[in-house]
Amino acid sequence: MTIATILTPRVIVIGGGAVAQVADTLKQVGGTRPLVVTDKFMVKSGKLAACTDALAKAGVQFDVFSDTIEDPTTDVIEAGVAALKAGNYDSLVAFGGGSPIDTAKAMSVLAANGGKMRQYKVPNPIPKQGLPLVAIPTTAGTGSEVTRFTVITDTETDEKMLIAGVPCMAAAAIVDYELTLTKPYRLTADTGIDSLTHAIEAYVSKRASPHADSMARSAMRLIHDNIRIVCDQPDNRAAREKMMLAATQAGMAFSNSSVALVHGMSRPIGAFFHVPHGLSNAMLLPAITAFSANAALDRYADCARAMGVAGEEVSDQTAVALLLDSLTKLNTDLKVPTPKAYGIDESRYVSLMPTMAEQALASGSPNNNPRVPTKDEIVELYKRVWA
Repeated sequence: MTIATILTPRVIVIGGGAVAQVADTLKQVGGTRPLVVTDKFMVKSGKLAACTDALAKAGVQFDVFSDTIEDPTTDVIEAGVAALKAGNYDSLVAFGGGSPIDTAKAMSVLAANGGKMRQYKVPNPIPKQGLPLVAIPTTAGTGSEVTRFTVITDTETDEKMLIAGVPCMAAAAIVDYELTLTKPYRLTADTGIDSLTHAIEAYVSKRASPHADSMARSAMRLIHDNIRIVCDQPDNRAAREKMMLAATQAGMAFSNSSVALVHGMSRPIGAFFHVPHGLSNAMLLPAITAFSANAALDRYADCARAMGVAGEEVSDQTAVALLLDSLTKLNTDLKVPTPKAYGIDESRYVSLMPTMAEQALASGSPNNNPRVPTKDEIVELYKRVWA
């Protein structure tokens, strides 16, 4: 019997308009004077006001750190920690996509523990718990609001580092689908496939558990049934709400089992070529599923049935074939480019494949895959997805 340790935020507030409860949620986790972590777009577009107006209305004093960037770096984290230490803050509020949430998590870890971010990359422990964090996602994708992970790029080495542990878990999450209503097509598609990858990898992971399985299966069905709708009808509230719920469920699933080979191989593509995380996952998902399927035929067949692309009456082999067809068609329908079509330089991509393979293996994620690859097999997979 597998013993699973389940980690979640202490408070999760879910529903349209839930961001209005930010002050009350902050109070529940002991925060009275937060530093709000976000990005320049959220400030300039006025979207941050949904959060800051609610704080101001409740009389909460706060400041804003808006220097977060896509794929946050150690330089940004150190700047954030300096801002955190310069004020008399007792908590953090992260508002935005996965990058501001990951940034706030890393700031909390580094401020409490000191040193350099690379000291805490997997498998190294994080000794001390940092300031409480309220995470408010504005994309239906990373699930970072409910995970025990943060991913930070080391400015000196270009390595996308996975940092994991209880101190990376937000104290509270506010999951408000209304914050996703204006998201553009590409972001909606890529974050949606990111969520689907989380759910599938959590389910086939060697560290899967019944609790995570239930979350993963629910997320797979919701995403399969709604991802095309939200891309084609961005104002469809019912579909947006289901995608947001699915992203959170998928985040809870993989946080309590693990991601696997797709994520291991995705991080180096993001670090070296600045491909958004969800998009690099999407580029890899069909090929890696095909590579891995025979090692866990029943689990991948379950994924096909959970998504509704295969019935209970078909064999596992047929169900997996239908899953592979479905994933390939999803990429086609949502216009997911190959690395070549994205504009990555081929000679640099080829020259970096061995390094990317080494970094993928070093992340530990491939060890959770049903079929654990060699370095040469990872290089071959990078070649296969190129064009």
